[in-house]
Amino acid sequence: MNIINKMTLRHLRENKRRSLVTIIGVIISVSMITAVTTLGSSFLDLMIRQDIADNGEWHVQYLDTNEKQVEAIRDDANTKAVILSNDGYAQLEESQNAYKPYLYVRNYNTSGLKSFPIDLTEGRLPEKEGEVVISEGIRQNALVTYNIGDELTLEIGERIDPSSGYVLTQNDGLIREDETILEQLNIEDTVTLTVVGTMARPDWEPTWSPGYTVVGFIDDQELNGAKVDTFVALNDVDNSIYSEAKQLMTEQNIERVAYNSSLLRYYGVTNDDGLRKTLYGFGGIIMAVIVIGSISLIYNAFAISVSERSRYLGMLASVGATKRQKRNSVYFEGMVIGGISIPLGILAGVTGIAFTFLFINAFAEKALNVTEKFEVVVTPITLLLTLFISSVTIFISCYLPARRASKISAIDAIRQTQDVRLTSKQVKTSKLVRRLFGLEAEIGLKNTKRNRKRYLVTVFSLVISIVLFLVVSYFTDRLEQSLDMSQADYDFDILVNGSTLDQNDLRRYESLDHVTNGTYFENATVQTMVSKSQLPSAIIENENLASSFVDGKFMYYVSLYQLDDESFNAYLKQIEAPVSRFEDGDVPGAVLIDEISYQDMDQKKFITSETVEAEIGDTFELRDENATGDAAPLRTIQIGAMTDIAPTGVMTGSLGWLDVIVREGTFEEDAIGDLMKQSSPSIALNTDDPEDTQQVIEAEQNLDLYVFNVSEQREQQEQMLLLLSIFVYGFIVLISLISIANIFNTISTSVSLRRREFAMLRSVGMTPKGFNKMVYYESIFYGVKALAYGIPVSLLIMYLIYRAQINTFDAPFTLPWNSILFVVIMIFMIVGASMLYSVSKIKKDNIIDRLKQEND
Repeated sequence: MNIINKMTLRHLRENKRRSLVTIIGVIISVSMITAVTTLGSSFLDLMIRQDIADNGEWHVQYLDTNEKQVEAIRDDANTKAVILSNDGYAQLEESQNAYKPYLYVRNYNTSGLKSFPIDLTEGRLPEKEGEVVISEGIRQNALVTYNIGDELTLEIGERIDPSSGYVLTQNDGLIREDETILEQLNIEDTVTLTVVGTMARPDWEPTWSPGYTVVGFIDDQELNGAKVDTFVALNDVDNSIYSEAKQLMTEQNIERVAYNSSLLRYYGVTNDDGLRKTLYGFGGIIMAVIVIGSISLIYNAFAISVSERSRYLGMLASVGATKRQKRNSVYFEGMVIGGISIPLGILAGVTGIAFTFLFINAFAEKALNVTEKFEVVVTPITLLLTLFISSVTIFISCYLPARRASKISAIDAIRQTQDVRLTSKQVKTSKLVRRLFGLEAEIGLKNTKRNRKRYLVTVFSLVISIVLFLVVSYFTDRLEQSLDMSQADYDFDILVNGSTLDQNDLRRYESLDHVTNGTYFENATVQTMVSKSQLPSAIIENENLASSFVDGKFMYYVSLYQLDDESFNAYLKQIEAPVSRFEDGDVPGAVLIDEISYQDMDQKKFITSETVEAEIGDTFELRDENATGDAAPLRTIQIGAMTDIAPTGVMTGSLGWLDVIVREGTFEEDAIGDLMKQSSPSIALNTDDPEDTQQVIEAEQNLDLYVFNVSEQREQQEQMLLLLSIFVYGFIVLISLISIANIFNTISTSVSLRRREFAMLRSVGMTPKGFNKMVYYESIFYGVKALAYGIPVSLLIMYLIYRAQINTFDAPFTLPWNSILFVVIMIFMIVGASMLYSVSKIKKDNIIDRLKQEND
């Protein structure tokens, strides 16, 4: 080690405070990068493992393949595992559930039985063709009992929708009208099966599916010309799977293919260009914010002590050190600090995430309904990215002061005259400042001008902190909004309706065990004509709705919902609408749903739009939906309230439709009332045990009763929102802590380096009260300047995030006023607290000692 490097190490040891502040700054920055990247990779790992546990590990599905095609798929270089499956429906003659009259027979080869989740409750899995495991729902829900060892002779075929000719799946509910089943079962084969075990209802059987699951066996060595679906798990999962699958289909004459979109999305693989742009845009912008924050934090730790380092380098120059030696001294200092800080930062980041997962795993399984646990996943890319960003940042932080110090003379560096080169004009302040705030404010403002470099470094630190907090907060809000737009809005568990039932028949279900709330409503479809001036742009620009324009007016279909008095009053209270607007009158008052979120299939994105441009007090003439020409309106309604919140049980989301809610009895004596009576009344139930409630209602065996259980879908949405909230709000807390540490370190170090200056002010008679007042005003100047730059920069980045997201989710750009107000308050509190804390540490300094002291 040469003498320059030895002196650098000695300098670091002698200036322990500055060295420690710098090391802590780098550790915090590195730990932030490590924590964020590790959090992302660990979260995706959990989602991948959970999806595999729920739905099996497969990436591509080739449908209706023959034996030759299966072998070609198996021999493909990228194939890791092949799962074979076929399925079909058979009539369950004795089923007591009119909405589930089938057995759904799904066969797998050995790989499929291992990969797809089957929760065996009794017996064993099938080991040869002709053996099956049956769902416990057959006994519990259909009230049909099969025992292990029983033989079933079944006629198996496909469900067909006769109106369209489409083949129906388990995701398609039973097509029936009144007591008549309208769909067809085309028989293709007759088989004899032996029951060898029972299982819990599998996840791939939704509650509304018409068939109870039966799992059988396929011998993949003896297909004998049978058609099967081939599920493929791949070795390398990337966007090339789409082109490779298309090429394989062409070569082997395979007609249909499907992809495991939910699993592939967690790998970052999608064939949706809009979604890919959104994901990359989000990832790029948020990573840029993190990198800038990291650079500012590390750079500030170096730049705040430039004066002291320049003085030391000037001393080296006075004894013959060359420019290269001085530069290398600073680089060596950065290398030493990086060598200590980067490993500690990575360890701190990974340890922090590990402790976070320990906390989350304690309740994740119950709260989030996941069977897998969070595990810390540190990838080589994560470590390399952290190491690269940290090293480049330290290099930049060292390079600038080293270059500046190498260009000044030894005498100037020792005297530090390069730090303060000012004229009276440069420190001139407005007379208004002194007149309004006093001498102390003027001195504080002059201090910011005189120590301009330290001042700018501190302001830059504040600006970065503001940008980090606001951008991450906005990113979180947009992410939650995107999830809300992409999911159906179900705020109930079970919907029950039937055309021959009345209110009393349905409302008795509110008294069932486990039911906590019920909302009864009736529905009718009418239409209304609206002038073009009241149409939102989404309708005017939609070519699919061109046929709805009649004589310059647009024909809206109106879904008219009539709630019972109790539910309607509760709804008005929820949307904060006055009851007086809905009292009896010649023109009844109604609530209009004025905003919807829907998926535009042409543009492949989710859009939020107004339904119609109306105002409270506007009226709409309601006509029969089959009315033509100048048919007289059935009734006129007046808009008493407008909201984007739908009542419980009411599902909205179709462009070109209006959803209108009125009170029970509004149309009692007119034609619309007759339409209401002809439709199927409904009740939406909330229950703490949806499956039990569904079974109790279906046990009545009322063929006119339709039960729609959405609890699983709604719970999944809630789980995703909760899981998202845990991570993103944890990220906001992390960013907030980093920002506070950044501000605190910068200001405290800056104040520490101004000890001689403060001693000089006290020596010429500044009182403790005046001194505190000067510090207060300096804090205000720092905060105002930082907000003046930080908020506009944050808004610009927010808009870039909005533009990145608009490829998939089209919603209006709105400002996060609550976050802006919060950050304004917090900036002044943090800056003030930092300065007061720092000043309190030096108030006991001896004035003469500090004036004589050349260094800390």
